[in-house]
Amino acid sequence: MFDKAKEGYVNLMPAHHKHSKNPGDSKEMMQSRRAFLESGHYQKLQQQLANTVQQSIANSIANPLENSQQPTILDIGCGEGYYTNEIANVLGESAQVYGLDIAKVAVRYASKRYANCHFSVASSYKLPFNDHSLDAIVKVYAPSKQEELLRCLKPGGVLVTVTPGARHLYQLRERIYQEVRLHEEQADEFAGLELIEQAKLNYSMQLVEGQAFELLQMTPFAWKASPELQAELKQCASFDCEADFNIQTYRVI
Repeated sequence: MFDKAKEGYVNLMPAHHKHSKNPGDSKEMMQSRRAFLESGHYQKLQQQLANTVQQSIANSIANPLENSQQPTILDIGCGEGYYTNEIANVLGESAQVYGLDIAKVAVRYASKRYANCHFSVASSYKLPFNDHSLDAIVKVYAPSKQEELLRCLKPGGVLVTVTPGARHLYQLRERIYQEVRLHEEQADEFAGLELIEQAKLNYSMQLVEGQAFELLQMTPFAWKASPELQAELKQCASFDCEADFNIQTYRVI
C-alpha cells in the first residue's frame, strides 16, 4: 500500500531499487531547467508535442465518440511536468494524464503546480501500470525498457518520442568540445512498434541574461564545461543557440 505525499504525488520507488539516496536530477538542475523552460524557449516543442499526442490518440482509438473510457497517457521522465501539463491542457478532461520520474524533488514540484495530472516517483524501467492499460506513452529524452513500453500500451496504442536533432544546441556544444559531432538522426527501433510519423522542429533561440547558463545546467554538457565557461555564460547578456528536435510517433503492431 502506498500513501500519497501531502503534495499529491505517490512514491513508488522502493529503497532497494535506488542507486543513490536521491536519484535523478538534483535540486539545482531542476531549478535551472524550470527557470529556462519558463522563459518560453522550448514552448514550440511543448505545443507541437502536445498536439502530436492529441492527434495520435484521436487516430488510434476506434470510434472515439462511442468510447466511454477516458484515454490514458503516461509521460515517462516527466521532470517538473512541463510537457505533461500541456498535454493535459490540450486533451482536457477527456483524458487521464500521468507523469513519473525517479527524481523526487521534480515530482514534488510538479504535483504542487499541476493538479490536472497524476504524478509518481517511479522508474521508467518498471512502470507501475497494468498490462495494456495505456493509450499513449510520451518519452522526451527519457531512458526506457522496450518490454515495459509494449507491456503497458493497449493494442493500437502509441508511443511519442522526442530526440535531439543533428544540430541541437550546436553553438553551446562548440564552446565545450574542440570537435563537435552532429547527433545521429536515425529513428530508434522498438520491438512490437512501427514508426508511423516523423516530424522535425528546428529554430534559433535568442538567450539573454544568463539563460545560456540555465540551458547548460539542464544538459549533460554541464559536466564537461569548464568553470571559466560556466562563469562566462552566467554573465552572458546575449547568446544565440539552435534548437533541433525530432518527434517520432510509433504504434503497437
